[in-house]
Amino acid sequence: MKDDTRPPLPEAAPRRDGTPSTDTHGTRPPPGTGITVVGVGADGWSGVPERLRGLVLDADVVLGGRRHLAMLPGRPGQRREAWPSPLREGLPSLLASLDGASAVALASGDPLVSGVGTTLIELLGADTVRVEPSVSSVALARARMGWPAERCAVVGLVGRDPRLLLRELAPGHRVLVLSSDGDTPAAVAALLAGAGYGASRMTVLGDLGADSESRLETTADGWLTAAPPGRVPALHVLALELAGPSGYGLVPGLPDDAFEHDGQLTKRDLRASALARLAPSPGQHLWDVGAGAGSVGVEWMRAHPTCTATAVEADAGRAARISRNAGRLGVPGLHVVTGRAPDALDGLRAPDAVFLGGGATRPGVLDTCLRALRPGGRLVVHGVTLETEHLLADAYRRHGGELARVAVETTAPVGTFTGWTPARTVTQWFVSFSAVNDRACS
Repeated sequence: MKDDTRPPLPEAAPRRDGTPSTDTHGTRPPPGTGITVVGVGADGWSGVPERLRGLVLDADVVLGGRRHLAMLPGRPGQRREAWPSPLREGLPSLLASLDGASAVALASGDPLVSGVGTTLIELLGADTVRVEPSVSSVALARARMGWPAERCAVVGLVGRDPRLLLRELAPGHRVLVLSSDGDTPAAVAALLAGAGYGASRMTVLGDLGADSESRLETTADGWLTAAPPGRVPALHVLALELAGPSGYGLVPGLPDDAFEHDGQLTKRDLRASALARLAPSPGQHLWDVGAGAGSVGVEWMRAHPTCTATAVEADAGRAARISRNAGRLGVPGLHVVTGRAPDALDGLRAPDAVFLGGGATRPGVLDTCLRALRPGGRLVVHGVTLETEHLLADAYRRHGGELARVAVETTAPVGTFTGWTPARTVTQWFVSFSAVNDRACS
């Protein structure tokens, strides 16, 4: 008889996977403290509307980058604080020190486009942060290039790994890169050339909206083989018109040779089948347990920029290989935990989906994965042994879902002819708690 009850999810544990917790208890400033974030264009203080200038100068406290604070006229008695470094770690104590004072924060352009406005809202809540944007650098860059918003992607590299750009590779694709500093174009050019996209057009749009606005154009190969065609301003947007071989695409089922592996790899057809059931969705988190080469976690994250994943792998060599695969395929944020389940799962962020590609028969592994799932969670387990097949048949009896045997055959030479070579048949169990009334382990 199937168990129709599911125990409540445990309280969120401290995360070991490198993702920020949404629990801000203890980091908020005193109740009633609010912050207005004012966007400043490249034209500086002169471009700030009069009503917002008054707001800034009347505030008890002004927060911002040193460049923004330096442009302000003098105001006796006003407290001015530069952003801490590192920003996210230092912000809670800075915000707590406001102690009910009226506060304004200065930010570049639209503070909600890879800006500090997003971070403040995450820490304080949307009801505490008011945003007064200027024209964003993204909007100005699209205008200068003549690119409609719906026909180009935006990749923010401010303080982030440049390899994120590799997820976007596709011939004819247009990408706006929010650069970290003047060295970003060179890093991007090297990435593009290394991926066979050296012919891609690169346009550096500097100081957008200011009198000193500039424009530099070349290719990735040209950037690497000759001196940059001019000075690269620290503040710029990089516009890319990609030219290169056909990319891997975003649909699950990358070729097996896209991954570095030692044979411990969920093969292409089975991977596509598993990911179709895991259903990557924006903002959701995956556990890839017994990850091998990390192919399922990598493809989960490639499905959408906000998808996150933790790969759990007991073998240290394979764990290092997972990180290399993730970086090369444009998802360097894939977090890798070296350890053996179920102990290695303790303290991880609760998953929306779990793929268990190996080790299902270890005591406690399957139960731990099932109990960790968030409401509406999905689980896919693969097995090739009789012992695992018996375990999955029993799990199917108790919890429902789908149980299938997947056999794949590929062609191979048979003498001077061609024949079929069968791969090992895999038993696949899939369960979705939204589909089975939240049944769980007994």
